[in-house]
Amino acid sequence: MHNENEKRNIAVSQKGNAIQLAALNIHQLFPSRTKDECLVELKKNPPLYRTYLNWPDKWKSNFLEFMEGKKSLPLTYDPFFKKLFNPDIYPERLSRLISSIIGTNVTVKCILSNEDSMLPSTSLLLLDIIVQLEDGSIANVEIQKIPYTFPGERMSCYSADLLLRQYTRVKGEKGSTFIYQDLKTVYTIVMFESSPKECKDPELSDIYLHHGKAAFDTGINFHLLQEYYVVALDVFRKSKYSKDINELNARLSLLTATTMDDLAALISDYPWMEAICMDMSEYLYHPEEIVTMFSEALRKLDENTVNYMIDELKKERDEAVTALAERDATVSEMGAALSKKDAEIARLKAQLAERNK
Repeated sequence: MHNENEKRNIAVSQKGNAIQLAALNIHQLFPSRTKDECLVELKKNPPLYRTYLNWPDKWKSNFLEFMEGKKSLPLTYDPFFKKLFNPDIYPERLSRLISSIIGTNVTVKCILSNEDSMLPSTSLLLLDIIVQLEDGSIANVEIQKIPYTFPGERMSCYSADLLLRQYTRVKGEKGSTFIYQDLKTVYTIVMFESSPKECKDPELSDIYLHHGKAAFDTGINFHLLQEYYVVALDVFRKSKYSKDINELNARLSLLTATTMDDLAALISDYPWMEAICMDMSEYLYHPEEIVTMFSEALRKLDENTVNYMIDELKKERDEAVTALAERDATVSEMGAALSKKDAEIARLKAQLAERNK
């Protein structure tokens, strides 16, 4: 027993030393600076400083906390994510993220344009990126800030759009030799920063990755082409299983990291993550790029907020219309019942009058 405890103490000590070393590395990558030092540097570029002054206070604070070496970049926002996961520059990063989610090794071949989508631009998105994998499969990776209404129905539409776009492209390439077996699986991957109520059922309290696909209740084995993955990032942060050491948890820990302590713990558990943190730290020396990324993220967030308010107002309107229709139906039913009673009263009065003759 003594030997086991001694081994355990050594392991804890080694872990503690690793965290201290990682923390040291983090502060070497992200040196501490004062707010005044950061503002002096920013004022050297008057247009950038004016842009900064026009931001809401929360975004000014987020920007300065990064520049001061206190906070990570918000990687769930489109501009920051695409900088550090651009497959043209870092071909393996997006591939490894998608591979860890779907549980199959894939290689991202290219990013596809959203312009030929048959769906209107959706709201509430922090990130929306469509990629073609090496085997011809297509994956749509999205990150949602706010849980939208009807998530299942929307995911079905996204998936159908991906499949139809693949069908159109492959059929155009193959021509008369096209067969349906040429089509590959399409993956719809949605990550929620704040997940919908469906993900927060007490029985799912520690489950942050959900996989779905159509299946027949008889077990007949048809190869259907649409698969879905839901990643609940807020559930991940709270889950006891988020501490397990594996590649999926490494990727999700990076996406949910906010402080330097988070990044230090990440490097301690996954030393290969230091390369991404190093690339992130490079932006400390390019404030013009950071200002541009923050401005783009803020613009998209403002659009999302407006779209969310519109969606909520539409929902309230629809609920009011439904309630009014139900009330009108109730009034009509009551009117019909009253009319029936009036007719019955009239009939009885007529009978009474006939008897009194």
